[in-house]
Amino acid sequence: MSFSYSTRSGGFLSGMPPVTRFIFVINIVLFILDYLTYPFLFNRLALFPYGTPYFEPYQLISHMFMHGGFWHIFLNMFGLFMFGKVLENVLGSQRFFILYFISGLGAAALQLFIFHRQGIMVPMVGASGALMGIVAAFAVLFPNVELMVIPIPVPVKAKYLIPGFMVLSLFMGMANVSFDNIAHFAHLGGAIVGFLIILLWKNKYRRY
Repeated sequence: MSFSYSTRSGGFLSGMPPVTRFIFVINIVLFILDYLTYPFLFNRLALFPYGTPYFEPYQLISHMFMHGGFWHIFLNMFGLFMFGKVLENVLGSQRFFILYFISGLGAAALQLFIFHRQGIMVPMVGASGALMGIVAAFAVLFPNVELMVIPIPVPVKAKYLIPGFMVLSLFMGMANVSFDNIAHFAHLGGAIVGFLIILLWKNKYRRY
């Protein structure tokens, strides 16, 4: 199997296809602005639970560009760089855009529903839900690609690793550990939506 990447000169960003590059840059810019203005941007762009005085509909989108710390954004942007450029080259920019943002909306919807059922009133930030939609789509299109994940010492095929991660997200979300601030159901929701979307498209794109 081989992937085709851009060979344009100009460095790191020019090697990304346009939608992946746009998402990457906006995330970095807003992370810096949030750091410099905290909590001004955070209180407006994070996704607050529906029914609280802080909730605004636009937060369903804006929260995907906000992050809770350096490692949070680093891991999400690393995943976007690794999987996003492959998926956008395969699907095309328009469909990649749809896949990414609809997955993010699905992630937000499921997590908000769980928060409502649990009576939790905390804001949510991060691109993880949208990213999980991309990763799930990757696993459908390239099921036999082997991925390395720390601390697993051996490569694992995508068709095993991604469903395993979804099961883990469900378990951790249901466990509801008090010190765990990860939105596990957002990960699960994004992966489910990405999986369903790519199933509708896979006959055209599944070649590996």
